[in-house]
Amino acid sequence: MSRPMQPVDQSSWEAAVRHLYEDAYPFDATGPRHHENWILDLIAVMNRVPDPRGWTGLDDAAHTPEREGFPTFPFDVHPPEYIAERLQEIDRDSAENLLLALTGDKCTLSNLFHFKETKEELRAMARTILARYGDKATYHTNVDRPGRVPGTLDFVTPNWGWASLSFYSEDYGLVVVSNTEVGMFWNFSDY
Repeated sequence: MSRPMQPVDQSSWEAAVRHLYEDAYPFDATGPRHHENWILDLIAVMNRVPDPRGWTGLDDAAHTPEREGFPTFPFDVHPPEYIAERLQEIDRDSAENLLLALTGDKCTLSNLFHFKETKEELRAMARTILARYGDKATYHTNVDRPGRVPGTLDFVTPNWGWASLSFYSEDYGLVVVSNTEVGMFWNFSDY
């Protein structure tokens, strides 16, 4: 069983996000939760609603020319039902692993070789990111693998797939839902 999360402050959260994803093509943002159907709040995050705490995420596509006329770019515009069908709930340990797998292309833990920190130090950064959302948060992803145990992702076995939400050929990520916020941690690549 996972241990309770410790409270996190703005500077440590922003530092963890920046350090883990500075070499990826990330979209890491948080918005307020206003709806029972949190997918509506997730769509607002994709539309770049301001962070309710004023904390800074990462958004490499925010100032790209491709975004002109497409405020959600690099995300495609989809109805809530489409998005909901493509996200599966996972447990907190899997969410930590996924945050680490999102640090580079191909959504794998082998991305970690370029960090000078140990895997446990990197995992502590992932826990810092998740701590913002509290112990009762739920975790959702578009990443899947045939035959996996429902609710878990181990990243040990190959043949991962994803249900794309963007204009890119590959996009994968994590959505964190609390009673007050919806966080989105996403990475993109085009092969």
